[in-house]
Amino acid sequence: QVQLVESGGGLVHTGGSLRLSCAASGSIFSIYTMGWYRQAPGKQREVVAIISSGGNTNSADSVKGRFTISRDNAKNTIYLQMNSLKPEDTAVYYCNADIRTSITRRDVYWGQGTQVTVSS
Repeated sequence: QVQLVESGGGLVHTGGSLRLSCAASGSIFSIYTMGWYRQAPGKQREVVAIISSGGNTNSADSVKGRFTISRDNAKNTIYLQMNSLKPEDTAVYYCNADIRTSITRRDVYWGQGTQVTVSS
């Protein structure tokens, strides 16, 4: 059993900052790529930023220069530092992880989501 638990969402004014965390726990053999996705009301879920086990990152053009993804492999945790937030960043943010739980089993897991609301 694997769980991804997100924290750090909330309400912030335009230009403000938030830091999201996502910790993976359970029967983990190894974790590969982890990432953050978001879904705004009436829109499809979209990738925000991803990070490999080796620390290579990639992020959506809409957040480049404002959001930074990082990872602590010892804690099975990723972070998303969000600066210069805009109203269009308002969404439910989901953590995602590609996890091997045994020699024969590897799956993609999702967290429950955390709400980020940016007021204008």
